[in-house]
Amino acid sequence: MEEAKLRHRVLIVEDEDNIALALDYVLTREGYDHERVANGAEALPKIRDTSPDLVLLDVMLPEVSGYEICQNVRMDPGLKDVKILMMTARGSAMERRKGMALGADGFIAKPFELKELRDEVRRLLEPGAGGDA
Repeated sequence: MEEAKLRHRVLIVEDEDNIALALDYVLTREGYDHERVANGAEALPKIRDTSPDLVLLDVMLPEVSGYEICQNVRMDPGLKDVKILMMTARGSAMERRKGMALGADGFIAKPFELKELRDEVRRLLEPGAGGDA
């Protein structure tokens, strides 16, 4: 019964390979199950098919934006438990407000420190582990 502690499932939605590699590194070290899609059009069907615990969602994606994906996930009652951490190179306060208004659970500016990303993922997936109040 080693599977008593279920591993969290994370979907990476990121079109830049170097960032996806950094995310893969952090998630692997933390012991999360994860997979990646590289464009916006693939994201929503994949989220519906796999119902991950967390989506690491880039804002600027080919075909469909991260904002549109976030909004569609939040409009689907079957996906209400999916957490969304938005990531963008345009880390302005306005971008953050827009993401949070559309239902994101967190927002991180790129480039990010790996520790900052790890702490944010833990905060969303493991309440209490990251000082969640």
